[in-house]
Amino acid sequence: MERPAWVPRSIDVSVPSVSRIYDFYLGGSHNFEVDREAARRAMEFMPGLPKIMQANRAFMRRAVRFATEEGIDQFLDIGSGIPTFGNVHEVAARARPGARVVYVDHDPVAVAHSEAVLADHDDADVVAADLRGPREILAAPQVERLIDLNRPVALLLVAILHFVEDADDPYAAVAELSDALAPGSLLVLTHASYEHVPLSAEQAGGAVDVYKDIRNPLIMRSRDDIARFFKGYDMVEPGLVPMPRWRSEQAPEDEDPYAFSGYAGVGRKA
Repeated sequence: MERPAWVPRSIDVSVPSVSRIYDFYLGGSHNFEVDREAARRAMEFMPGLPKIMQANRAFMRRAVRFATEEGIDQFLDIGSGIPTFGNVHEVAARARPGARVVYVDHDPVAVAHSEAVLADHDDADVVAADLRGPREILAAPQVERLIDLNRPVALLLVAILHFVEDADDPYAAVAELSDALAPGSLLVLTHASYEHVPLSAEQAGGAVDVYKDIRNPLIMRSRDDIARFFKGYDMVEPGLVPMPRWRSEQAPEDEDPYAFSGYAGVGRKA
């Protein structure tokens, strides 16, 4: 395929990317035909995938606003993906001018676009790193410049942990990040699960298999397994719940059934 001008030369445009597939679900334009093909294959099994991603983004924005209301003005967003309208730095700055944000992603396209979007923003930056390397993230100069770990931070892990296999010990990665945060910090998290998906597990599993085929396995954990990520945190009401049930502005019964797929929660570090 022809390489778009905005694509870094190091990117293999023939290989699907989770970040670009997510961008496609959200109606973005920074994705390739190979990404759209993978997304359409997954949607053959689970047609509500775009609704799930939209619910993720809506929860993220509500959680960021909640964090600012709690006095937090520092945000570390790991697995941030390709910038879209209403990103963390935009939501945070509207609610609390001067809020500082560091995005982290291992996808070079996501990083390149974040750099372009943030070029004129002194209070936001991006790090090319992987959740599985917490020390690398915490030691990054962008984090050292913008984030004061002696004060509360909102750590965002939105729609990222379900791409980390158990063999890579995501619980240890989250614990290491959490250990570096000051008391009063918030953990903001969403995670995919078979629970509440309005399909049979067999049909939903077809979509999961698509991600396995593109070498980005999607790990569907139970609510109990997801709750383990909040060790050391006190859950903020209403707890770990389907995304539309976390402080939504609209009645949950008005939401698309697919929006309830997976869980969302916010915890406060004791």
